[in-house]
Amino acid sequence: MTDASHTSHATDATDATDATDAAREPRVAPALARTGPRDRFGRVIDYLRISITDRCNLRCVYCMPLEHPDLAEDDHLLTAGEIETLVRCATAIGFRKFRLTGGEPTLRRDLVEICRRVSRVPGVEDLAMTTNAVRLPELAVDLRAAGLRRVNVHIDSLDAVTLPRMMRLGRSERLLAGIEAAERAGLTPIKLNVVVARGMNDHEVADLARLTVERDWHVRFIELMPLGSSAEARLSVTHFVSNVDTRRRVEAALGALEPLPIANASDESDNFRVAGARGVVGFISPVSNPYCGGCNRMRLTADGRFHLCLLNDDEMDVRAALRSGRPAAARREAVRAILLRAVAGKPTGHRLDAGLHTRGRRMHQIGG
Repeated sequence: MTDASHTSHATDATDATDATDAAREPRVAPALARTGPRDRFGRVIDYLRISITDRCNLRCVYCMPLEHPDLAEDDHLLTAGEIETLVRCATAIGFRKFRLTGGEPTLRRDLVEICRRVSRVPGVEDLAMTTNAVRLPELAVDLRAAGLRRVNVHIDSLDAVTLPRMMRLGRSERLLAGIEAAERAGLTPIKLNVVVARGMNDHEVADLARLTVERDWHVRFIELMPLGSSAEARLSVTHFVSNVDTRRRVEAALGALEPLPIANASDESDNFRVAGARGVVGFISPVSNPYCGGCNRMRLTADGRFHLCLLNDDEMDVRAALRSGRPAAARREAVRAILLRAVAGKPTGHRLDAGLHTRGRRMHQIGG
């Protein structure tokens, strides 16, 4: 499905009861609320990325097949009320940062409602979204009013010829219109995520980095990662470009990059600035320079499973607990317990060096 009508059809009959009962529950101890849950390696895990759909309207070559993608049934996707309940459970154990992802999250017809519900949960300190920006001209203002704070926009090229080679159904003018709409609505800072592929868009990295000279945008170059066992995953081998090479190419055109101070130890991006520029150039290098030691993220798949590490197949089902039919308080306690077990079971890092990676999920099913 590629239109904007997609939403989950599962019932929200218990949502009002959930919200009322949640308000009666005792507050979490302040110390836990400040620090968040720790995994067995001592990392504080306080950031949850929530995939709200596995549909997409662009079908990037390294993410999703153009035809006959493997998609979840509509009633397997969490409803807006179930997402709110899950976020309440996550904040109760110390999660503070949330991001809505896809697929393409703007294809959910109830996206504004989801943002409104999540942003109003006590303990949510940050709500962001990753999007291709195509539908932001019509949604950005309402999303900002609903509590969304900022967006990361996926855009691999601004060239009319190159862009469709990677983002198959994308058009640069539509993506730029979406970015400008987000900026006008105050969904800032704008971060542009650029996946670099050899022989496809690697010749454009300097031009994309140059956008930061006049704009206060963050342009972040991302290495291809193998997700799944399909043609999309094989592309990450045949067309891989190390960010060592990408940075070298940027500096050859724009001069030496000035390193910026590390503001957050869990930031996956190494950030720099072109001399005199307004914006930031970042490099996200999961293959050539893994950042697993500072990872603070947990992921929820579109069909309601906690995915413990982007590049591993380990998962825990939470949808079944949300729909168990048990009393609301018991369901929430079960969700919290599953989330704590997921945090405890989070791996220390990926095993790409040993040829191991996610086999059971494609990128559009996890949310990146």
